Amino acid sequence: MPHHKSAEKRVGTNEVRRQRNIAATTRMRNALKAVRSATTRAAGEAALKNTISILDRTAQKGVIKRETASRQKSRLSKFVQTLPA
Repeated sequence: MPHHKSAEKRVGTNEVRRQRNIAATTRMRNALKAVRSATTRAAGEAALKNTISILDRTAQKGVIKRETASRQKSRLSKFVQTLPA
């Protein structure tokens, strides 16, 4: 229970940001799964393009670190190259 007016405001702000972070993380994870579940290289590359955009936006918002986004993009690109054409 907050004792100050500013602390009361922070409770609301923190909840809004928490919900936003959860939504961004869920969107990112679903995009990662879409690439991983691709069976052909063409489908994988299409999903990868969308996923890279989502990873960059998630990193830009500060939900994940830039290095984490870069590492994920690298691993996914390598994975897509192993898919059959």
